[in-house]
Amino acid sequence: MRVAIYARYSSDHQRDASIADQLRVCRLRVESQGWDVVEEYADHAISGASLLRPGIQALMMDAARGRFDIVFAEAMDRLSRDQEDIAGLFKRMNHAGVKIITLSEGEVSHLHVGLKGTMNALFLKDLADKTRRGLRGRVELGKSGGGNSYGYDVVHQFGPDGTAVRGDRKINQVEAEIVRRVLRDYAAGKSAKKIARDLNQENIPGPSGGAWGFSTILGNPRRGTGLLNNELYVGRIVWNRLRYLKDPVTGKRQSRLNDPTEWVIQEVPDLRIVDDALWQRAKQRQEVTKHVMKSAGDGSEPAFRDFKRPKYLLSGLTRCGCCGGGYSMISTNLLGCSTARNKGTCKNRANIRRDELEKRVLGALRHRLMAPATFAAFCEAYILEINRLRMEASAATASAQAEVARIDRDLDMLVNLILKGGAAERLNAKMVALEARKSGLEEVIASADLPPPLLHPEMAGCYRDRVEKLHAALQGQTEEERLEAAEALRTLVEAIVLTPKPAGMEIDVRGDLAGILQLASGEGLLAPDHVQKTQKNRPTRAVDFAELQSQVQMVAGAGFEPATFRL
Repeated sequence: MRVAIYARYSSDHQRDASIADQLRVCRLRVESQGWDVVEEYADHAISGASLLRPGIQALMMDAARGRFDIVFAEAMDRLSRDQEDIAGLFKRMNHAGVKIITLSEGEVSHLHVGLKGTMNALFLKDLADKTRRGLRGRVELGKSGGGNSYGYDVVHQFGPDGTAVRGDRKINQVEAEIVRRVLRDYAAGKSAKKIARDLNQENIPGPSGGAWGFSTILGNPRRGTGLLNNELYVGRIVWNRLRYLKDPVTGKRQSRLNDPTEWVIQEVPDLRIVDDALWQRAKQRQEVTKHVMKSAGDGSEPAFRDFKRPKYLLSGLTRCGCCGGGYSMISTNLLGCSTARNKGTCKNRANIRRDELEKRVLGALRHRLMAPATFAAFCEAYILEINRLRMEASAATASAQAEVARIDRDLDMLVNLILKGGAAERLNAKMVALEARKSGLEEVIASADLPPPLLHPEMAGCYRDRVEKLHAALQGQTEEERLEAAEALRTLVEAIVLTPKPAGMEIDVRGDLAGILQLASGEGLLAPDHVQKTQKNRPTRAVDFAELQSQVQMVAGAGFEPATFRL
């Protein structure tokens, strides 16, 4: 039997030796059974509350490819502590014909998944409750509830019993002076952008060690983020302002604001950096600035949809060629590098008129982005790359077909042995196992990718016609028509890189191949099987756009960018 061993530990406070210990005890048991270890997988310092771990992901992919017959681990909670995840893993392994065996539970069955999955989920909840209880007790003693703030250093010390004492902080006098300077400048009327630029020009590191940004200073008043909202600077710890939930799709934590009645507030006067007078002046200016921003000139707040929709045709697509930051509106008509103006770390002070940029990019989309020669080069590289990828995938299919042929021969041999009076029960059991394996292989073969679709040579012409229609729609009669045309046109551009040169602004337009092909394929030009023929006079199959899009992304990922040109 071919065996894969999996090991994991979840805490940064544990040691890599934990992985070695798990692998060693599992390896000893596997060898005592006479099985072969074909692969070992491990995840270091990663929680078992999610399957978004590199080791377990590699294990699942290799199981689907049939690399092993058994997954062996120390216990089920090493594989996952989440009920949904352990059930999903069990189903995937069953589908791949792979058993899960652990030292603690033996061979894992549906009963184990139900009972142990529930127990592990309860363990996580109980652990979270105990952790929060411990943190709350620490905060009520005037200690930190986790993390550190700019202006403070972590105090490392040990108690009388030799255990580490956690949660103590002390003021970093150098950083504390920067905090006071930021609040004084802000209260005096200096903008957060100007404060950040000045700090960066003086090479003063930001809280994360990088450059300062205006958002580092302004933060979010409701969430208590940013230098202007950190109440620790006035000697007050505010804990439990936020709670964190795991997104079940991405596995990432998302914050939610708790009700103020649930906040835990503790006075710590020895950690005060800013006096009340300066703090109140800064907060008063923050309130005034917030009111001015909300008024929007006519006393009404912008509608939600106005925040979501791009204000201009190319909003969010422009990038600085010097630093990689965004180009944004710096006046009514001019675009400039945001990093140069907000942080001062970029030297690019060149600007360009918004209407001129839109005119040049739109003209390029209409006449140059999908020229016949460019499209022909893309088609050739696209098919070569797809064929290479498919040849790699076909090796697994060929192997499965060869194994099916061997199973058929073995089944014929077993039938002959039964007819000759062999041990029917043992032979029958062997036949059942072979039939099951054959069925699984046939499913793999049946689900294998079909040959790649071909691209019609007239797609470039169709694309140009559609861009002409979009261009006309941009001059439409109604605002809704113009907005829809603008959103469709934006899908054709991946990025616009602006780089200042002695002769003027250099503009690199990077087209989104998937968006271009989607637009061009709207009239059914993706190889309809009743019209187009390949070189061998065989009909090509029609494909849906989702499949083509994924293949285009694979080709683009290989480094081929035929939809990039310079103005």
